[in-house]
Amino acid sequence: MPVILYANQLLEMGQVILTAAGATPREAEIVAAELASSNLVGHDSHGVMRLMQYVQLIREGHIQPGKDPEIVREGPAFLVVDAHFGFGQVASTWTMERLIEKARACGCSNAFIRNCNHVGRLGSYTDQAAQLGFAALMSVNAPGPGQVAPYGAMERRMGTNPISLAAPGNEAPVVLDMTTSATAEGKLRVAFQSGKSIPEGWIIDGDGNPSCDPGDYYKEPNGCILPLGGPLAHKGYGLSAMVDVFCGILSGSGVGRTDLPRGANGVWMELIDIEQVAGRDEYDQWMRQYEQHLKSARKRPGVEEILLPGEIERRVQATRTSEGVSIPDETWRQLTALAAELQVNIPQA
Repeated sequence: MPVILYANQLLEMGQVILTAAGATPREAEIVAAELASSNLVGHDSHGVMRLMQYVQLIREGHIQPGKDPEIVREGPAFLVVDAHFGFGQVASTWTMERLIEKARACGCSNAFIRNCNHVGRLGSYTDQAAQLGFAALMSVNAPGPGQVAPYGAMERRMGTNPISLAAPGNEAPVVLDMTTSATAEGKLRVAFQSGKSIPEGWIIDGDGNPSCDPGDYYKEPNGCILPLGGPLAHKGYGLSAMVDVFCGILSGSGVGRTDLPRGANGVWMELIDIEQVAGRDEYDQWMRQYEQHLKSARKRPGVEEILLPGEIERRVQATRTSEGVSIPDETWRQLTALAAELQVNIPQA
């Protein structure tokens, strides 16, 4: 029987494990909430399976609990933040709070975060900003060891470099959250731990050959994730390269570093106050018209409905909130082993 956990259990488990590993109660609360939220909307690659990775990074000194973010450069409509290698979710939440104040004062604002650990699911932050009346952008790069081969290469040189954009919609925010690679590494890990194959076009093995076995990514010689786009992967590669520039170089976090673990992030956030820039009434009118324009298009055979970005996640969240989240057997084995090692009790299915 699969292990089923509910929202409160996911949250409690994250808090218990992270606190035992050295996080402050406030850090554990923020990080656990982001992980649980990812599971609830169907992005298990950014959910509680990350607890093993985070605890390992704490033990290795790469995540440093208790470190407060610091503003190192600032102007009326921007700030540059040094996260001092604390939890990425904590630094991103802290920065977003200050960015909102600047956007409300100036209409638009930008933030860049350096020395930041894995921030989690980008769509969580942009969705929250959209609910407050902002159009939002967030993107991250991998300053350290990457997972993705540049277009035409067979060595890892880039991160999955995701981008999220969100804006208020008719009934709920419209939220795009995508990697510039063919997949997120966490989705390979979910497939690997579940004993499942992956679609062709996601990875190549260590010899540069296409593979549907997620294990080929992890075994020696290491495989690589491919840029987004299949036969047009030069487009995903181009997007990824620009994410490295905006998130890595502009933030001061860096690119191609050998002194960082996998999971470090450079961050770029931008907020646009819709009321000041466009006028909320006019914006809402156009958005209603646009959503109807898209959804009323004639559908291809076998297609029941035209969906907007973010709709699938909201529907999955409603289902998983009531029915719980199924945890892969291997993920559950690792979580229970980690809890035993930390000498803490975690919620049971």
